[in-house]
Amino acid sequence: MLPTTQHTPTTTLAGAAFIAADAARVVAPRFHKAVALDQDAANVQSATLHATAHGVYEARIGGALASTSVLDPGWTSYEWRLNVQHHDVTEQVRAAGRDVEIELLLGNGWYRGSLGFESADANYGDEIAVCAVLEISYADGAVQRFGTDDGWRAEASEITRNSLYDGQTIDARMRSAAGRELPVRAVEVDRSTLVAQTAPPVTRHEVLRPQRIWTSPRGRLLVDFGQNLVGWTRFTVQGTAGEAVAIRHAEVLEHDELGTRPLRGADATDVFVLSGDVDAFEPTFTFHGFRYIEVTGWPGELTEGDIEAVVVHSAMRRTGRFECSEPLVGQLVSNSVWGQKGNFLSVPTDCPQRDERLGWTGDIAAYAASASFQFDTADFLDNWLRDLHAEVAHAPKQVVPAVVPNVLKYAHFGEDFAFGELGATAIWGDAAVWVPQALWTAYGDRARLARHYPAMVLHLESVERALSPGGLWDQGFQFGDWLDPDAPPDQPAAAKADPAVVATACLFRSASFAAEAARILGETDDATRWAALTERTRRAFTAHYVAGGRVRSDCATVYALAICFGLLDDADRDAAGQRLAQLVRASGFRVTTGFAGTPFVTWALSETGHIDEAYRLLLERECPSWLYPVTMGATTVWERWDSMLPDGTINPGDMTSFNHYALGAVADWIYQVVGGIRPVEPGYARVRIQPVPGPGITWASCSYDAAAGTIESSWRVEDGRFTLDVHLPDGLAGEVVLPGGRVEQVGAGAHRFTAAWVAQPTA
Repeated sequence: MLPTTQHTPTTTLAGAAFIAADAARVVAPRFHKAVALDQDAANVQSATLHATAHGVYEARIGGALASTSVLDPGWTSYEWRLNVQHHDVTEQVRAAGRDVEIELLLGNGWYRGSLGFESADANYGDEIAVCAVLEISYADGAVQRFGTDDGWRAEASEITRNSLYDGQTIDARMRSAAGRELPVRAVEVDRSTLVAQTAPPVTRHEVLRPQRIWTSPRGRLLVDFGQNLVGWTRFTVQGTAGEAVAIRHAEVLEHDELGTRPLRGADATDVFVLSGDVDAFEPTFTFHGFRYIEVTGWPGELTEGDIEAVVVHSAMRRTGRFECSEPLVGQLVSNSVWGQKGNFLSVPTDCPQRDERLGWTGDIAAYAASASFQFDTADFLDNWLRDLHAEVAHAPKQVVPAVVPNVLKYAHFGEDFAFGELGATAIWGDAAVWVPQALWTAYGDRARLARHYPAMVLHLESVERALSPGGLWDQGFQFGDWLDPDAPPDQPAAAKADPAVVATACLFRSASFAAEAARILGETDDATRWAALTERTRRAFTAHYVAGGRVRSDCATVYALAICFGLLDDADRDAAGQRLAQLVRASGFRVTTGFAGTPFVTWALSETGHIDEAYRLLLERECPSWLYPVTMGATTVWERWDSMLPDGTINPGDMTSFNHYALGAVADWIYQVVGGIRPVEPGYARVRIQPVPGPGITWASCSYDAAAGTIESSWRVEDGRFTLDVHLPDGLAGEVVLPGGRVEQVGAGAHRFTAAWVAQPTA
């Protein structure tokens, strides 16, 4: 909980040292100090604990937790931005009395997490350290401060192993007696990196009970929580001292056993050593992506009331909701929501379970619009974009990295794995523009747009250096239409779409919004510059890649991008829309796009008059499709269209996740076209309610909590009539567009509209 008063990190931590303990790498040291108050505890007006760490910390005052947040201070680009938290601990100090014990438990977290894939073993440093100040204000105006220094004591805690990837070991026998004392040292940390935390903290959310407990064919004790989630398990148990309960986590089952192959190098196992008394366990220095667990060593019979799963993610307010007549689409939207919760954990990650969990820029570039409808992402993504700018500004070539924070610059990849410094990349690099664009659309915050604009400039300048003389972005490595469903499992970049076509189209979109942003911000010269780049790119694209409405590669992705980004004139746009619809029909309405095309293919169809094809593409159930995973029991969005094969085996590729939101970017189209809620002005200052019904869905209901209040749209088709109910909050005006094109201007309050409707055949 943040205090109401604002502090600057240089002031709040003044006089306190960063302290470290000489402990084994896997051990979490506990620092502590007993302090005496100058006055009676009843005179305490307020008390704040200011703290941060290289690593993650958990603070207690008088034995009580200082905060409901976990994994503080979170993950940022530590070289330039280290968050400082301010915890209101007034009640804890008052309860402790005149003598207060301050405890700081320190874990490896992301700072010394051996992060990355392919044995990257990437770390920010070899030593973790914590810094804190307890500041107490009394009713008479007196202030007392206690800060960390080398006079604090430290000991080995009951956490004898802690790793984000591998899990945590807690030895409850060590709780009853002080652990081995550890030498404490003050260490030097660059204090210019300290910043006040603006991002929402990571906190606990839902608590889920087991849906099923059973023994597998191999005799393993398995538990199903019914939902793929991110967090950990929590339980109280009693057993023989020294015996251990081990819990391994996985997202799916394979052949009725725990499907651990997608974890790759992550052990994802927590171990709890029993004391002989009643022990409560909760591993808060790790997290796992899982639906299922395998339990070994449980004393006696494990029942549904014995254990629970705790959902953990960054605190975000839910803002968007959707329901419709097709339950599978409702589940798809739920999967998108749960995927966002699991992967919005301090940074927007690619997956929460394997040896990766990195802030891949391409994933959030594809998904930011959907994310910002489902939840209030303003503070969360603003914080991440500050890291992105820091990474780009300090990079030797000032190129947007593939991951932010860019811990991979510290990776130790082997010679047989080439993942060196990349040049400018489309979609991944375009996150510097597309994520601010999504935030501007959702929230209309001019000050934040101004803060994000410099990174847009750096990205576009890096792309300009990579262009060929003809103005095409056809030089260097590109991820392209990553994970095209027709690509071999071991070649995720082998897409049908020419990567240069994809990249050049993406440049057009980025330059277009940069020009708009520059105009909004009064950067006249820049607006002219980016408008000129936009036009040059359009001319180059159409001259080299478009002929008679056909776009080079002749696949769904290139048509979707060319149409949605506005690269084509009217005649070519109509022809491209016809060709896209033809390709979609020829594919049997199965998805044929990857990361680049998936967010836009239904948009391109509906915006060119092919709403029936868009709906049929959405509602297809055979693989690859959005609903195929739902029919297979998915409760989050998968990384691959076929992460699990129809026979129940896991995709043979080394890169397979069952919680990976990028391909769920179709949710943006569902909310705006099926649900009908569309922003006309940034921040939903003016809205358009324009649901477009299509075959296979007979009713839909959508709502969005905008700054002005809740916007609601609900429609139904029945007996040849279309009925639409709209509710706008006070102070908000908009327009309603009905089937057939009739437009009605509306103000605040409830409104009902009807129109004739002719259902289209679904065959």
